[in-house]
Amino acid sequence: MEAVMNTRLFVPALPTLWPGMLLGRGEPSGFMPFAAPNVRWFYFARNAVWLTVKMLGLDKGEVLMPAYHHGVEVEAVADAGATPRFYRVGSRWDVDVEDVERRIGPNTKALYLTHYAGFPGPAEEMRRIADKHGLPLIEDCALSLLSADGSVPLGTTGDIGIFCLYKTLPLPHGGALVVNGPRQYSLPEPPTPPFTSTLSHTLSALLQNLELRGGRFGRGVRSFIRSLGKGAVKAADIQRVATGTQHFDRRHVDLGMSPFARRIAQAQDLEAIVERRRRNYFFLLGRLRDVSAPLFNQLPAGVSPLFYPLVVEDKAEVLARLHARGIEAIDFWRHMHPACDASAFPEVMQLRRSIVEIPCHQDLSPEVMAEVALAVRGALTQDRRTRKHAG
Repeated sequence: MEAVMNTRLFVPALPTLWPGMLLGRGEPSGFMPFAAPNVRWFYFARNAVWLTVKMLGLDKGEVLMPAYHHGVEVEAVADAGATPRFYRVGSRWDVDVEDVERRIGPNTKALYLTHYAGFPGPAEEMRRIADKHGLPLIEDCALSLLSADGSVPLGTTGDIGIFCLYKTLPLPHGGALVVNGPRQYSLPEPPTPPFTSTLSHTLSALLQNLELRGGRFGRGVRSFIRSLGKGAVKAADIQRVATGTQHFDRRHVDLGMSPFARRIAQAQDLEAIVERRRRNYFFLLGRLRDVSAPLFNQLPAGVSPLFYPLVVEDKAEVLARLHARGIEAIDFWRHMHPACDASAFPEVMQLRRSIVEIPCHQDLSPEVMAEVALAVRGALTQDRRTRKHAG
């Protein structure tokens, strides 16, 4: 057991690329929820949020948003000229629809619903409230690409559906804005991003896949190439538009998605991706529920989980132990946006203190998931021992 626990893994937080994907089949398989005629492709989903505010004429009005948010979408709404206001989200990512309706005022111009990590929010109830008050409904599916509420694809109930592609698919970048219903808008076609930025992200994803599949040899090759690459990027003054940034940047608001990334997206076996993600989530649920009460006891039909939300008591300690094992666990949405009064939403603050993102994406085999589960159990057990001795 100790020998297994001392073995260093490499488990990336997001899916990676491998060379076969670069060839592609040219035709998407499975269900693509944003395969609609009225769609625009962006570098970031946040660009679609900004454009939505402008497109719907929401600037100078208020957009009612969930208190449990990343923050970059709030920045995009505010940068576009609207004022974000917030409604309550409960301890299990449950939207308080009664609170939503109570907070609608004369300046409210739209409702904003976020689907968390593939788990559906109350889209139909929000649609009913939006229609009752004559407001558009924006569905943020940045964390929920390929998910459905039963048979209803997420992002198709609201007036606008916003998606992030690279969180779920092995892409260098990508986001989408879809307009639902009969109303049509004149959407600009965004320019393609710099080729050097797309190439840089693509090579990084390929190296991550090499490390994931190649063990110690893969780690060595990746480390060597990265050391060479940093010098080359600096010498060539390559402009790399990062995808993991935490803040909205107006300089990139008009940036589109590259045809190369779209081709990779169209070559994916989407049904297989959903199946593998669900398999990996179920595996973690079965192995971890006795050491950490799950946020969700089941995986509803149609859900394609972005990650496994692990509930912990000491985030910093658990994250440090998992990172030491090579598992790219993420401190999920730790910080509240300054525009939101933290004291007014205690359940949200507790979520921010306790949720760690454990990878369960399609790249990870059952053998890797077994090692991840073992590492997580070890991190939780060690954390409890540390707190017990400290007490």
